[in-house]
Amino acid sequence: MLLMLAQYLSQYESAFLVFQYLTLRGILAAGTALIISLLVGPAMIRRLNYHQVGQAIRDDGPQSHLSKSGTPTMGGALILVGIAVATLLWGDLTNPYLWIVLLVTAVFGAVGWVDDYRKVVERDPRGLPARWKYLWQSVAGLAAALYLYLAFDTPVTTELYIPFFKDFAWSMGPLFIVLAYFVIVGASNAVNLTDGLDGLAILPTVMVGSALGIIAYLTGHADFARYLHIPYVAGSGELAVFCGAMAGAGLGFLWFNTYPAQIFMGDVGALALGAALGTVAVIIRHEIVFFIMGGIFVLETVSVIMQVASFKLTGKRIFRMAPIHHHFELKGWPEPRVIVRFWIITVMLVLFGLATLKLR
Repeated sequence: MLLMLAQYLSQYESAFLVFQYLTLRGILAAGTALIISLLVGPAMIRRLNYHQVGQAIRDDGPQSHLSKSGTPTMGGALILVGIAVATLLWGDLTNPYLWIVLLVTAVFGAVGWVDDYRKVVERDPRGLPARWKYLWQSVAGLAAALYLYLAFDTPVTTELYIPFFKDFAWSMGPLFIVLAYFVIVGASNAVNLTDGLDGLAILPTVMVGSALGIIAYLTGHADFARYLHIPYVAGSGELAVFCGAMAGAGLGFLWFNTYPAQIFMGDVGALALGAALGTVAVIIRHEIVFFIMGGIFVLETVSVIMQVASFKLTGKRIFRMAPIHHHFELKGWPEPRVIVRFWIITVMLVLFGLATLKLR
């Protein structure tokens, strides 16, 4: 929106041409989303407290969590508002990739909102039944995957790229739809599983999202893409604005979500942010690098799969509790120690993921 205004005003004052630069607009989007989160956050927390929209805590988990009962949840809506406003203000609204990521984020956020609403407002512990939740996630994921498959107009945009191999790319054809679906829906649920401790999910989301924004900038620039031997996806650079907005909104939310949390993200935020990360990764053709950088999300998901499979097949549990962050809590690690150590692992994985851009 403001980009269009700047383009118009540049006819009269050339200084407004500076807003053409993606890097500047990405930074401004991050700052705008951060300010929105910091300003709106206190009012949202008071409102949620007033209406007693508090989190119910399972009594079969770590006993230290029982004191969190009643903490306001559905705070992910704060993140989504910050992302949407900042992206619409600073993004190029003629870019289709920007709209598809915004729409995917909104739909997955709506699914999470219904689930949260039923749990904390209607006091239904089941929330949105799993089959319905997965159905609507699948509909949105498949729609996004199909749209991208039809929208990509060059062979390079439906090829699978493997880090470390600059000349290897597998042309997937229609299998691209399957991969895109699993990345989007899988990432959504992976972030949701990780969101179990104060700040555990949001900072890795910010770090991975910021790194994807850097890669999006590079894949959208023909010269950089050619130099780095990565796929060139025309127009994908605009996603740097969205990723900047995600980083800013996420950091603003972390201000209130850090231990001990004043507000929880809820499914409305976790499902939406995970789907957004997955969609960006698919568009910029860096799914495998995304899995590397989001290793904590992968670990949390795999721990649940292993736990369920082991219990069904052998009647025994591998971990004291899944997802794995609860396993470490039950081993005696204080919650802040688990959180910070998982953050440190994410920092290293994100740096390694970015390093793969040159290790080809």
